Amino acid sequence: MLMSVIEDALSGPAYPDLAGKRVLITGLSSRCGVDIARAFAEHRSRLVLQFSEASKSMQTVAELIAPDALETRMYGPVAPREEEAVAFAKTAAKVLGGLDAVINLVPLVPGDLDPFASMEDVERMVARQLAVPFLTSKIAANRMSMMLTDGVVLNVATVSGMPQRAKSAFATVAKAGLSAMTRAQAEEWASRGIRFNAVAPQAMAGLGGSGLSSEPDIASLALYLVSGQGKRLSGCVFEADMH
Repeated sequence: MLMSVIEDALSGPAYPDLAGKRVLITGLSSRCGVDIARAFAEHRSRLVLQFSEASKSMQTVAELIAPDALETRMYGPVAPREEEAVAFAKTAAKVLGGLDAVINLVPLVPGDLDPFASMEDVERMVARQLAVPFLTSKIAANRMSMMLTDGVVLNVATVSGMPQRAKSAFATVAKAGLSAMTRAQAEEWASRGIRFNAVAPQAMAGLGGSGLSSEPDIASLALYLVSGQGKRLSGCVFEADMH
């Protein structure tokens, strides 16, 4: 099923119903999210963009995206603490009068994790790094529910900056944590018409299968899921082999 969805998304036409959609994209950086933001801008969506870095390159990105989008609101980095994340999410959910979609870009990094750390240590680290997108999604979904919006949340997790063997092990744990979070949220909010899906790092690189191998692929999938074409999909976890 997931393969057929990806094939449809990658070969699908433009989605005119995305014009005017209110889309929040968090965690934008020079390394991740630019193609996704541009894809929605080109479909004339209304965008709330939260950049994870403040730099000249991000200003350039903003200048590229703004002319195509129907409307654009931009925010800088948000401290990775619950209070700041909650405050930003509440603002972002209201600034355009509500939200139709949220795309959280989540870079999962091992940080100073001990090379001999236990599986439980890795699981705790992944859980901490998923806490902010979890809160953002919860607040956005609550706002969608209050506004009677059939919304969608897509969490896109990536793993980088690690030797391949360590990366595969870390990605396995990351995918498990993200999958559990996504499916629990999908079940919790299903009765209110709000869908949750995710893109997880591929644990075993080089095996193919998912069909997602670049950010433009992920952008195409995101467009499909937010459009009317993807309205029946919730609780799905796709894999991306990003290098």
